[in-house]
Amino acid sequence: MLKFNFTPFPVLQTTRLLIRQLNKADAPSLFLLRSDPQVLQHIGREPAKSLEEVEKFIEKVNASAVANEAILWGLATQAEPDKIIGTICYWQMEPENYRAEIGYALIPGHWGKGYMGEAIQSVLRYGFATLQLNCIVGMVNPENIASWKALEKAGFKKDGHLRHTIFFGGKFYDSLVYSFLQKEYNAADR
Repeated sequence: MLKFNFTPFPVLQTTRLLIRQLNKADAPSLFLLRSDPQVLQHIGREPAKSLEEVEKFIEKVNASAVANEAILWGLATQAEPDKIIGTICYWQMEPENYRAEIGYALIPGHWGKGYMGEAIQSVLRYGFATLQLNCIVGMVNPENIASWKALEKAGFKKDGHLRHTIFFGGKFYDSLVYSFLQKEYNAADR
């Protein structure tokens, strides 16, 4: 069984991104992300209602990292390292199965610039090389075309279509299931 250790908090970097721990100063940017209707339309989550709510969320996700249960990074550009433009995480972690689920979101003004692809590649490398995960899973709403295309571009394979797996706002939603195996990642020319 795997033993996750997120202490010290792992800071990742790409050519254009700093992938770092969130702090209280990130609350205004994170509030924009977690309350934006475009971001939330395919996620099935109520919008954040206040900065205080987002500050509590930051405390909660940082405590999850300290407890080695899940990890959520803030995405910032190298040019503006103090300004969060999105998040990426491993959650639903199953150390006994060498598995974790990836999740991510980006402020709409930064869509279409390749930032999320960079972040996914960096987090995949960390997940397979450092955490020694065997399988990384992505679950997306079929209507979220940009999200499942980002997974496919990163190397994920579609495993299936689950019907009515999410209930939100009085309605059922489907999920597409994607996965990426360590042996596939290692076999790719990276």
